Amino acid sequence: MIKALNNATMKKIICLSLFLLFANIMFAQNEQALYESILSKITPPSIPEKTVSITRYGAKGDGIKDCKPAFDKAMKAALKSKGGLHIVVPAGVYFIKGPIHFVSNVCLDLTEGAELKFSDNPADYLPVVSTSWEGTFVSNYSPFIYGYEVENVSIIGKGKIDGNAQKTFGTWRSNQEKDVERTRYMNHNNVPFAERSFGEGHYLRPQLIQFYKSKNILLEGVFITNSPFWCIHLLKSENITCRKLKYDAKLVNNDGIDPEYSKNILIEYIDFNNGDDNVAIKAGRDNEGRATATPSENIIIRNCRFKGLHGVVFGSEMSSGIQNVFVRDCSFAGYCKRGIYFKTNPDRGGFIRNIYINNVEFDNVEDLFFITSAYARTETNQFNVTDICDVYVNGLKCKKASNAGLVIQGYPKNIVHDIHFRNVEVQEAKIGVSFTNAERIEMSNVTIGGIVGAPSTVSDKDKIFEKK
Repeated sequence: MIKALNNATMKKIICLSLFLLFANIMFAQNEQALYESILSKITPPSIPEKTVSITRYGAKGDGIKDCKPAFDKAMKAALKSKGGLHIVVPAGVYFIKGPIHFVSNVCLDLTEGAELKFSDNPADYLPVVSTSWEGTFVSNYSPFIYGYEVENVSIIGKGKIDGNAQKTFGTWRSNQEKDVERTRYMNHNNVPFAERSFGEGHYLRPQLIQFYKSKNILLEGVFITNSPFWCIHLLKSENITCRKLKYDAKLVNNDGIDPEYSKNILIEYIDFNNGDDNVAIKAGRDNEGRATATPSENIIIRNCRFKGLHGVVFGSEMSSGIQNVFVRDCSFAGYCKRGIYFKTNPDRGGFIRNIYINNVEFDNVEDLFFITSAYARTETNQFNVTDICDVYVNGLKCKKASNAGLVIQGYPKNIVHDIHFRNVEVQEAKIGVSFTNAERIEMSNVTIGGIVGAPSTVSDKDKIFEKK
């Protein structure tokens, strides 16, 4: 009887093991299929055949002459040229008193030794243009490089883009609070866009590079520094490749790349060194974000080196939702406060789901992996807690977490759920694991604070009967 019971039990165990094995194989296949499907949708634009030097339009790389008229002329010429223009910027420093506004079918090629150095006078970035500021649509100072409803655009080369924002825009954060509060009011009260004008007399800093309602974009190779605000903002855009960029952007809120309401994006082989988030995936804020209902989705981040405030961030403006994001084969170039960070609060709503973190390594961090539904602890009478679920971590490491290894902070009325950790290694941590308001959390092969060896055997040295 016992033998029969044991045999039956063994059969059940074998069947369960086979089922789990099959399920894992199917999951891996589905994950890879989604990954490959996203990649197939991302195709860099072709470079226009017609090539012309920016010097043809009067630009001079002496760091003194205002070259904005030359870039304006080049863009007008591209509009008239069948197939667009490949605009080459030779070595030299090109001072630009105002924004470069892109048109479709343009490749801006910054050759080695070429530098675009923008004016630090805010008046040069007027009149205002349609944009967004931390998740709310507004009219504001023009981004320094701006493309609205453009297609087939490239910025490539080994040159430099210097926002030169240290003395003006870079000092504005202390003055922006009233304007920030005004944007929140407009968002929550559905103020018409025509009444959302900022610019002169206001302190909302513009982005360095922004593509808005655009598609087929390539940003490759260039060095980025001294941005007035976010470095690269991809707003309501799609089919974008960011590749081999280099950053030394340490001014306030110098995020590296911020996709917002955008999809089909490849971010790869980038050396980050930013004064804020390296990559921050966003999707609008609060009422306006939920009403827009355009998630950021189908984003691949791979083979990057992180350094700055946070490595990869989901939020905090994400009210339209974020889904189908892969972070693969990334490492560190230096310190990050947090490695992988999900941040939202009860105002935001929306969702974060289908996130895949594979083979990512950090050095020293404060927290390696952190999910919070109480970011900045800002709450109103609204209660729109974000649904965070279906996060798959397989291969995540750091040397030291001065605060915590793995943290999940859900909300009682909307618990974070279905989070999977596999092959996680934290060599040293003050706190290993802290999960609150979380359920269906899977952990497999997780070591925090080192690997425990075989248990010791009892000996006379233990003196167990002498201990109290």
